[in-house]
Amino acid sequence: MGHFFAYINRTKLIKRWGLMRNTETESLSEHLYETALLAHALAVIQNTKFGDNVNADKIAVAALYHDASEIITGDLPTPVKYYNDEIKSAYQKIEAETREMLISKLPDFLKDIYSDILSEEILTEKEKLIVKTADTLSAYLKCIEEQKAGNHDFEGAAVGIKKKLDSNSLPALKYFIEEFLDSYSLSIDELK
Repeated sequence: MGHFFAYINRTKLIKRWGLMRNTETESLSEHLYETALLAHALAVIQNTKFGDNVNADKIAVAALYHDASEIITGDLPTPVKYYNDEIKSAYQKIEAETREMLISKLPDFLKDIYSDILSEEILTEKEKLIVKTADTLSAYLKCIEEQKAGNHDFEGAAVGIKKKLDSNSLPALKYFIEEFLDSYSLSIDELK
């Protein structure tokens, strides 16, 4: 019996930002959706405004599954995950083993397809960069939302994540920030 999709369905149960006080809890499912949405938008912008030729559909699908291993591991806080090279390496090994365990829950005819998606083997290096950029942008948007709600716990995270975004050379990200980012600070009435 294939249990893969039942595992994937459990992303809605995994809570993110475990070390932070949250005014609004974010599930892994919400994060995956937002990252896929942002990754697709960045890819489309990269292609249409900057003349690139990345596959926006593949990027969106890979982003939709990019943290699937967290179904098993949970959302390990970034300061722990990247504390030192030894921990980072061990966590990457756990992620790879978790992906393999998830793939084992599929019928044989689907294993190669989902293995390529979960490992991001279907993506070029630039496409992988777009997924990672969207993941970082999603985290930054969470910081904006929390700060907008008066939560000061996210101020430090916002500064660190913004530095990462500022050092990112992807033209589509720069455009997204200039064109769309300010809207995330507005109320629904202000968006009209």
